[in-house]
Amino acid sequence: MTDQPQLPEGDPSSGEPLAGIVSDAPTDNWVDRFAPPATRPYLRLSRADRPIGTWLLLFPCLWGIALAALQDGFRPWDLWLALSCGIGAFLMRGAGCTWNDFTDRKIDAAVARTRSRPLPSGQVTPKAALVWMAVQAGAAALILFTYNALAIWLGVASLALVLIYPFAKRFTWWPQVFLGLAFNWGALLAYAAHAGELRLPAVFLYLSGIAWTLYYDTIYAHQDREDDALIGVKSTARLFAENSRRWLFGFLVVAVVFMALALIVAPPAPLPLLVSLAGTWAFGAHMVWQMRGLDLDAPTSCLRTFRANRDTGLIPALFLAVAALL
Repeated sequence: MTDQPQLPEGDPSSGEPLAGIVSDAPTDNWVDRFAPPATRPYLRLSRADRPIGTWLLLFPCLWGIALAALQDGFRPWDLWLALSCGIGAFLMRGAGCTWNDFTDRKIDAAVARTRSRPLPSGQVTPKAALVWMAVQAGAAALILFTYNALAIWLGVASLALVLIYPFAKRFTWWPQVFLGLAFNWGALLAYAAHAGELRLPAVFLYLSGIAWTLYYDTIYAHQDREDDALIGVKSTARLFAENSRRWLFGFLVVAVVFMALALIVAPPAPLPLLVSLAGTWAFGAHMVWQMRGLDLDAPTSCLRTFRANRDTGLIPALFLAVAALL
C-alpha cells in the first residue's frame, strides 16, 4: 500500500501539529502519538484513532454470550468467544469504516467534520482503501471460521448489511436503522456461537440493541445536520429536527423494554434474573442521565454524549456476566 500521497508527520511529543490528523478524533490518541507514520492513514481510515465504534460493535456480542450463558452456564469456550469477538469487532469495524469512507469520499469532502478523513484529504487512494478493507475482512474471516456452522453463516449474512449501510442515507430518512441492524448483529452471532442455535431471547436482545443504536447514532448525526441538509444527505437527526428529544426518549424506552423481555423469556433463576434486570434498569438510567446534559445544537455536546455510550453498553454486559456466574 504505497500509492497514497505521503504527508509529513509532526512530532506529538514536541507539540508540533500532526499532518493528516482527523478533526473529530480524540486528542492524544494512540495512532497519532505512537503508530509508525506509514500506518497512520490506514489506521485512521479504520477509525483506530476513535475506538468508540469498536466498543459499540463489541458490546452486543458480549451481551449475546452472557445471555446464552445465563440459560446454560459459562463454558471455557466462552473465553475464546469473548476474546475473538473483541478482535473481530476491531477488524470488522475497521473494514466497515473503510468501505463506508470509500463510498462516501465525495460526500465527506463536502462536510466540515469529515473532509479531514484519509480518503477525501488524499492521504489514502481509493484503490489502496479497497485493498486495506479486504485485508481486514480476511483477518476477521479467519476468526469467524473457528465458530460453529450457524455462527459462520450468520457472519457471512452480516456482510449484506455492511455493504448496504453506506448507501442508506441516500434513499431513506432512517439510515440509523441499517446501522443498528449491522452493529448489533453480533448479539445474534455470539449467542449462536455459544448455544448452537437462536432462541427468542437473542432476537429480543437484538431488537434492544437496534433501538439503542437509533438513540446514540441520532445524537451523533446531529453534529452534521446543517451540512447534511446542504448536500441532501438524509438522517433521523434531520427527520426528527426539533422533536428529536422525544424520539430519543422513545428509543431509550424501547431498548430497555426489549432487553427486559430478553431476560424474562429466557428465563434464568430468580436471583440471576433480578441482577440482570437491575443491569437493564441501569442501562436505561445511564441514557436518561446523558440526556440531561445533552445539547443537540452543540456538536461538542453531541460527540461527548455519543462517546458516553461506551459506558452505557458496558453496564448490561457486566450485569449479565455476573448474573450468569450466580
